[in-house]
Amino acid sequence: MKLSLSVRIAEAACKTKLNVPFAEIVGLAKELGYRAVCLRASAGGVQTPIPELQEMRREVEAAGLTVSMVTADFEVPLNNERGPDSLRDIRPSLDVAEAFGCDLIRICMKRREDIPRAREAADLAAERGIRLAHQCHTTSLFEQVEPMLEVLGEIDRENFGVIYEPANLMLCGESYGADTLQKLKPYLFNVYVQNHKLDPEGPVELETWCLGMRQFHHIPIWETGGVVFEEVMAGLTEVGYDGFFTVHQAYAEIMGPREAAVESYRYLTGLADFE
Repeated sequence: MKLSLSVRIAEAACKTKLNVPFAEIVGLAKELGYRAVCLRASAGGVQTPIPELQEMRREVEAAGLTVSMVTADFEVPLNNERGPDSLRDIRPSLDVAEAFGCDLIRICMKRREDIPRAREAADLAAERGIRLAHQCHTTSLFEQVEPMLEVLGEIDRENFGVIYEPANLMLCGESYGADTLQKLKPYLFNVYVQNHKLDPEGPVELETWCLGMRQFHHIPIWETGGVVFEEVMAGLTEVGYDGFFTVHQAYAEIMGPREAAVESYRYLTGLADFE
């Protein structure tokens, strides 16, 4: 597996801007030994002129890194009703991915009518050698394992897959261990990791369709009481996953980006061997 650092570690709560310059995140990733950065529209997306995106790519490549995935617009990570809009015209998102030399785009699906649009978007992406993926995420068609497998089967495109994310599966009461990873193996395009600690009195709440409102604490990846990352690593090893493994935690609420990047790297490289 290859470690990737998401710009989300320094993203403002609004998810539309960064709290530090993009160059600082790239510099951290290079300094610490990450292999890639994961891009979101908060750093650069469909709203950004292509020459600016190309300059960002040069900055990434000059650091010896690559872009593991792009989330090209603001609505997808906000996971709101406009989240699936990019499926109506995927071309601007494809342009962003091409500008970064990246072959993977995160998309969002909320309703069954998004399925044929996802199929059409995947066909357009395939023409450019680009893949699409949906994160395991609350209040989406990818909230629970069995329903997401049904959706993946209906889309039925080799370049459409899933971003495995254990914390959201945990919030939805789903297994996130080796049994789930075996089911997702044919579709496994990326791995996101963040950490939550469930608590009925917790300060953060997130709606789920399957279990209603869930309350929890955002906690660092290395803190106990949330996702058991030993199980995550064992499951990924069992299925032979060798792609990108992205630190996706919203650390801005917990600590600064340097401490987040340093401690996440220290913890994860202590659990598994990364390339």
